Amino acid sequence: QVQLVESGGGLVQPGGSLRLSCAASGSFSSINTMGWYRQAPGKQRDLVAAITSGGSTNYVDSVKGRFTISRDNSRNTVSLQMNSLKPEDTALYYCYCSARGKYLLITREYWGQGTQVTVSS
Repeated sequence: QVQLVESGGGLVQPGGSLRLSCAASGSFSSINTMGWYRQAPGKQRDLVAAITSGGSTNYVDSVKGRFTISRDNSRNTVSLQMNSLKPEDTALYYCYCSARGKYLLITREYWGQGTQVTVSS
């Protein structure tokens, strides 16, 4: 079992910046992919950014050049630096990871509880 705890959300004006962080804890042998998803009211949960254990990254087109994802494998954390924020970025942001158990070599998916990001004047 893996627990993911997010932090860093809040209210910011358009053009401002926020940094989201997520820490993984619990019982696991390794973490493969970590990432961030977001969900606005009435819409589906969509990928924002993801990063593999090897450092490969993937971003949704709307945030390229503005958001940067990074991870620290030694601390089992992932962060999302969000710059030049727009009202369209307003959503509940969820941390995600895929990890293998400590005893069974089965990969499972885990989600954080979500942290709210609101971009408004």
